Amino acid sequence: MFLIDRLTSKLKMPTADMILPGRDQALPTSQTHFVNGRPLKDDGPDDAETIYVGMGCFWGVERLFWEKSGVWVTAVGYQAGTTPNPTYQEVCTGLTGHNETVRIVFRPAELPLERLLQMFWEHHDPTQGMRQGNDAGTQYRSGIYTTTQAQFDQAIASRDMYAAELERAGRSSITTEILEAPTFYYAEEYHQQYLAKNPDGYCNMKGAGVACPLPQSVRPD
Repeated sequence: MFLIDRLTSKLKMPTADMILPGRDQALPTSQTHFVNGRPLKDDGPDDAETIYVGMGCFWGVERLFWEKSGVWVTAVGYQAGTTPNPTYQEVCTGLTGHNETVRIVFRPAELPLERLLQMFWEHHDPTQGMRQGNDAGTQYRSGIYTTTQAQFDQAIASRDMYAAELERAGRSSITTEILEAPTFYYAEEYHQQYLAKNPDGYCNMKGAGVACPLPQSVRPD
């Protein structure tokens, strides 16, 4: 019964009296990207933008995006919670409120935001609430965290477009949270580009099986 109660509690955001205190200093992490060698905290060229996504366990999500042409650099971390500078172990308790997210610095001229969002919707199931498959807890919720008003507006538009496709397919409603990007806390070094360092490591990515349409303006001729 205790295990059932503990799992149930991890599927709910913690109340203020439950939040772990955290710490004042940031956690040590990598200085450079293990795959492309760029500074991990780089903001990219002048024409680059940054967006953050949560799609379940961040290991596989980060690999999905670092392999995509037009992505400058990626990093994994914790976001949309309350505890300052949380550790992975703290996030896993469900008592920080944080989501496992990926920071994506990309060049819209090479990878339009609409295509990036299409990848987001199609490579996880955004209808599952506080879980992805067997991974259960608030840290696995679906989320888009934007850095500009234009990104926010496009994220809402893509959500509505995909929701219509899911409805036509008889699927459940989208539970994705779309917010102005809260503070991003870089995860520990061993989490950064984890699947490049551990090619046979765990990756639990599975889409909803429904294609996400693109706006007419970015469809191929």
